[in-house]
Amino acid sequence: MRLINSAPMGSPSTAALRPLERSRIYEDVGERLAEFVGEARMAPGDQFPTERELAHKLHVSRTSVRQSFVVLQALGFVDVRHGEGMFLRRTRGFGESLTKLLERRRRLPDVLDAREALEVKLAELAAGHRGDDDIKSMKAALAQMEAEINAGGLGIEGDAAFHHSIALAGRNEILLHLIDAMAEVIQESRVESLSEPGRPPRSLEAHRRILAAIESGSTQLAAEEMRLHLRVVADVSLLRWQPEPSDDVDTRA
Repeated sequence: MRLINSAPMGSPSTAALRPLERSRIYEDVGERLAEFVGEARMAPGDQFPTERELAHKLHVSRTSVRQSFVVLQALGFVDVRHGEGMFLRRTRGFGESLTKLLERRRRLPDVLDAREALEVKLAELAAGHRGDDDIKSMKAALAQMEAEINAGGLGIEGDAAFHHSIALAGRNEILLHLIDAMAEVIQESRVESLSEPGRPPRSLEAHRRILAAIESGSTQLAAEEMRLHLRVVADVSLLRWQPEPSDDVDTRA
C-alpha cells in the first residue's frame, strides 16, 4: 500500500489538485480526483491525501470533500476507513460525470432484466441442443477468461465469448438476433459487474457451473445456474447507491 502525498503545486502528480472554480461541487471534486488518480498513477489500495489537504488544494470545504468521498465509496470507487484515511478501490469508470453515472444507473435495471429473460432461456435451449463444437467453444472461452484474470484483467473478452457461445448453442435465430442487438448495453453491464472487487474469479466459477449443466444436458439445471449467475451480475455498487439532492449542493467554505 502506498500513501500518495501531494507535492508542491505545479508538479505533474498534483496539477489535478488545482483550486476548483465551477459551482457543481460534487462533479468538480470527483473529476479532479479522477485526474489526480491518473496523474499520480494510483493503483487499487493506494491512499489519497488527507481530507484537510485535499480541501486546501481544491479550495473547497472539508464537508465538500467528505460528501464526494461518501458518494465515491457508494459507487465502489474508494474505501473510506475511519481512523486510517481514504483508499482507491478501483480505477475503471472513475471520473465519469454524475450525469453519465445517473444515465447508466437508470437503464441498467432494464438491461439486467432483459438479460435474465433471454439468457436463462438460451442456457436452457443450449443444454438441449448443444453439440461437441459448442462445448469446445464454451471451454475455449473460459480458458480465455481465466488467462485474462490471471494476467490481472477482468476477463471481459472471455466472458463475452462464453455467453455468445451459449447463444449460438441455443439454435434459436430470433433469440440470437435479440441478444446480438443488445450487445452494447450487455457489454456495459458486463464491465460494471466485473469491475466489482473480487468479482472476476467468482464469475469464472459460475460460468464453469453453467457449462457443466449444459454439458450434462439438464435444461432445468442450466437455466437455474444461469439465473443464479445473472442475479450476482446484477449486484453492483452503482445500483446500491441512492443519490440524494445534497450530492451536488455547493458547500464551499
